[in-house]
Amino acid sequence: MAGRVDRVGIGEAARQLGVSTDTLRRWDRAGTLKTTRDARNRRLISVAEIERLRNSPARHGAGDSLSARNRFAGVVRSVETAGVMALVEIQAGPHLVTAAITRDAVEELGLVPGVPATATVKATSVMVHRG
Repeated sequence: MAGRVDRVGIGEAARQLGVSTDTLRRWDRAGTLKTTRDARNRRLISVAEIERLRNSPARHGAGDSLSARNRFAGVVRSVETAGVMALVEIQAGPHLVTAAITRDAVEELGLVPGVPATATVKATSVMVHRG
């Protein structure tokens, strides 16, 4: 008779939590995730630890029509066009977001200073500076 599983490998834990194995490795290094190691030095995560993480507050949703989560609603501050490209500055609260987009997009969206607009940031690499 097979015994009850009380620990799973990092791949299975990632699947159950809906995150990548790289995310679990980072959480382990940061102390956010408690792991043990087997005889072959592979990370094992307890079922209780998976349940603890599963019951954590959920990440904010991406919305129902766009996958990006980082949205900065504001007002167009300036639009500069040159050739086929344009630079659009959006004042979003205390933040100023600059986007390089096509001139066609500016015209289609009717982007002129003073109109409301939302800058949506979708990136695989975000740099953070402290200070």
